[in-house]
Amino acid sequence: MRDFATLMRAPGLAHILIAQLAARFPAGMYSLGILMHVRATQGSYTAAGLVLAAFSIGMAVAGPVVSRLLSRLGTFRVLTATLLISVTAFALLALLPLPLAGAMALAGLGGAAMPPVIPAVRTLYPQLAPQHLLTGLFSLDAALQEIIWIIGPVAITLLVGTLGSGPALLVVIGIQIVGGLLFILARRVRQLRIPPTTRRFGRVLANPSVLLMTVTSLLMIGAFAAMEAAIVASFGDGSVQAGGVLALSAVGSLMGGLAAGNRPISRWSLALRMLVVVAGFGLAAILSGFWGLALALFLAGFGIAPALAAVSSVIAGSVPFSDTAEAYGWIGTGQLLGASVGSALAGIAIDAGGGHAGILVAVAIAGSAALVALVFRDAQPDLRGGIVAVREG
Repeated sequence: MRDFATLMRAPGLAHILIAQLAARFPAGMYSLGILMHVRATQGSYTAAGLVLAAFSIGMAVAGPVVSRLLSRLGTFRVLTATLLISVTAFALLALLPLPLAGAMALAGLGGAAMPPVIPAVRTLYPQLAPQHLLTGLFSLDAALQEIIWIIGPVAITLLVGTLGSGPALLVVIGIQIVGGLLFILARRVRQLRIPPTTRRFGRVLANPSVLLMTVTSLLMIGAFAAMEAAIVASFGDGSVQAGGVLALSAVGSLMGGLAAGNRPISRWSLALRMLVVVAGFGLAAILSGFWGLALALFLAGFGIAPALAAVSSVIAGSVPFSDTAEAYGWIGTGQLLGASVGSALAGIAIDAGGGHAGILVAVAIAGSAALVALVFRDAQPDLRGGIVAVREG
């Protein structure tokens, strides 16, 4: 906690933390909002899973490209253009009666144009905090983002239950506009200059650490997406109980991220933190009802933010500054491909066997993430001595 207090005294850091949190807040609402909207308009979880998959694939395909453009066109131009395109696509999705193909096309476009807030801010962090406190900053960032998942799922389920799925999505769009502008107009964001990399596009994936973090992130987020869909299916669209269970998972993650603090990252850290998630998800497969699932996902949450912080720390300690935006873009691609696959697999399982079948899918994917992180642990750096900037070239 002393490290967190020191970080808050760094010039401009508190402002950036608040601004990026506001810009990322719709992430806690869009997935569930799209899922429930398409479920209501198309009539099946399989259709909803396909549209949500299109949203995630759009983000995944465009993520590294858009992140690389941050260094070539400038953060202000890229963030502003993508914000305008994405909110337009989501507004059309919410307002128009669409066939499944049309809904998938708009969701894919909106996802592809989602502003690259995470690559931008995580590239900026090393300019705002001392190197020896970067691990703590990534832990704080991962913990604070759980506020999104504490409030977001409850808010969107309440909005859908009160207003209907279409108007609820319009509210989320309004939040995205306000939060996006708050981040884009922040002075340190406008001043961020990322030197263009001389490497070919995609070359950063030749770095074993980046490749491992991308694959592990794919499986990790795939498990979370599958669990999210399973919880919604278990309690029904618009259920406050579904939002409450997911919010309690986020509370556990917030507590886990703060507890991890500035703990050094070893080659075992990511695998051990994912095992906590696997244990919680496994418990969810055994327990039932609101309190049983809430307890299981609360416990699983203690591994979520620390695992995400480990991924960010490994990237910061593995690639030079000019490549960090693209590297984080590939991490985002892995996460979003995982979300699309996890949502689609869970949707199929739910239609066949109900919410419990979706939970089993989530357990299997989370177990795969822990196994990959464990088997290939030597492909990541040992950061117990702190995160040291990687030299260019």
